[in-house]
Amino acid sequence: MSWVVDTCLLIDILENDPVFMEGTASLLETKLSDGLVVCPVTYVELAPSFLGDGHRQREFLDTMAIAYDYEWTWANTQCANKAWNRQTQLRRNGLAAKRPIADILIGAFAQGHQGLLTRNAGDFRGVFPTLHIETP
Repeated sequence: MSWVVDTCLLIDILENDPVFMEGTASLLETKLSDGLVVCPVTYVELAPSFLGDGHRQREFLDTMAIAYDYEWTWANTQCANKAWNRQTQLRRNGLAAKRPIADILIGAFAQGHQGLLTRNAGDFRGVFPTLHIETP
């Protein structure tokens, strides 16, 4: 089963980040044989990095052997619905920071896969306590 790659890791590679690039590349390489995929939300988040050029974006993902054509399902929506409610309750009780909805959607999508590869594990753990998360 494939791993979901968070947007931040792809930007590390795209920008050849001097701090994160090496660790990110190593993590992606170790998970490549399991399969790598991006959530449709990540695909959208990457658009500005390619100035909206979908062809260049797909070429980048193809070169990295990262699938981008997985569909969002009703199960993803149900998982995201529960997670957003949980996140909102935690935030209202002062137990979590405000998070963008994109993180909730990416985490919900990752629930249907082997897990999530991200640099921002803390952003996901409180809302998705059973999600397998690996970091560089």
